[in-house]
Amino acid sequence: QVHLVESGGGSVLAGGSLTLSCVASGYTYSGYFMAWFRQAPGKEREGVAATVTGGGRTYYANSVKDRFTISQDNAKNTLYLQMNSLKPEDTAMYYCAADTGLRVTYGGRWYLPTEFNYWGQGTQVTVSS
Repeated sequence: QVHLVESGGGSVLAGGSLTLSCVASGYTYSGYFMAWFRQAPGKEREGVAATVTGGGRTYYANSVKDRFTISQDNAKNTLYLQMNSLKPEDTAMYYCAADTGLRVTYGGRWYLPTEFNYWGQGTQVTVSS
């Protein structure tokens, strides 16, 4: 059982920055994928960025590449998403997710919500122009 709690959302002007945090508890292993997803009203949930717990390669959606950075602090069991140069189209509910079933590790696609079996409650990000 993994418990994920996101924080750090808020309202910013276009061009601003925010850092989201996701604290994970209840699962002591590493080597599985964790990711940030977002969902805007009326749209499907989409993958934003992903990485492997314990260190490893990072993955980004084209829409956020070079603006967002995913990172982790293993000692704090925390996943971060640093978001710079925010745009109004980044407005969405942002979710942290974990794939403890190793579906992405064994050939799944990190950007598909169905590959992840644990989710946080989400944190709202609103970017105004």
